[in-house]
Amino acid sequence: MLIEDRTMTALHSALTGLAERQRVTADNIANINTPGFLAGRTDFESALKAEISGGETPTISGGTVARSLEPTNTNGNNVNLDSETVIATETGLRYQLALNALDGKYSLLRNALKTT
Repeated sequence: MLIEDRTMTALHSALTGLAERQRVTADNIANINTPGFLAGRTDFESALKAEISGGETPTISGGTVARSLEPTNTNGNNVNLDSETVIATETGLRYQLALNALDGKYSLLRNALKTT
């Protein structure tokens, strides 16, 4: 990107990670009745936090996906529809919040360019 700062990169990174979490959650829900399927969990926040805390410019990554170690039901599947619904809703709200923040940054840039 031509005009970008650390905040914008962090927001882009968060959006990428949240999009990956939505994909993994949708995959979990799609496999709710698949015997032996273990729910996926996405973590991008740890790496993003470490990079920001270390003063680094965040890398844009979807994070890591690991299989859940939560107990399974009788068919070996551990997808819980209630948990997945909460995760999907929370992820959607966080995605919207990050989009709004990024839009605010772009609005500031647009206004600065108009007055120049």
